[in-house]
Amino acid sequence: MSTDRGLPAELAAVTAGEPGAVARLRAALLAAAGAEGLIDVAYRVVDSPLGALLLAGTDAGLMRVAFAREGHDSVLESLASTVSPRIFRIPARLDPAARELEEYFAGRRRLFDLPLDLRLAGGFRREVLVHLPEIGYGDTASYAAVAALTSSPRAVRAVGTACARNPLPLVLPCHRVVRSDGSLGGYLGGPEAKALLLDLEALPPR
Repeated sequence: MSTDRGLPAELAAVTAGEPGAVARLRAALLAAAGAEGLIDVAYRVVDSPLGALLLAGTDAGLMRVAFAREGHDSVLESLASTVSPRIFRIPARLDPAARELEEYFAGRRRLFDLPLDLRLAGGFRREVLVHLPEIGYGDTASYAAVAALTSSPRAVRAVGTACARNPLPLVLPCHRVVRSDGSLGGYLGGPEAKALLLDLEALPPR
């Protein structure tokens, strides 16, 4: 996996004592890698009311939104093993996603309009995920109600599993799926995060 965790000792020695040299070298390497089509996954970390969020995407679209509690290093390692080891921190490539998330948390956005790369979810999980945006901003639906939207309307437990393993929380709003008795149920970001998101969406438009 290639990240910006630090230069190899040999390069660090070459650039020692030259302010800005590391940044210039890194920018040049990334530009060259991008020009040669050697970057498969770009990532960045953004601050949010839920803490730091890792965003990762490919040329196809946003692929992953990860909470800090998932371990961002672990998520990157997983992407390296399942998608490609050619992963680089290139914030600009995730600017649209970062901007829409900022607007969402500010109460100015109710729908995300981003290209998505759903390759991390297949089969029934993917079927569940594509239905999640049908639950409107500020609304909730039970796991059973979501199952009823799918080709397996009795697969309530599988809907819970799909939500729990949603690679794109927030953007694909699994936080709007609750238990039939109205209690929150689980959430990848933790129950406090789920409650915060539902409270946010209950506020009047700003």
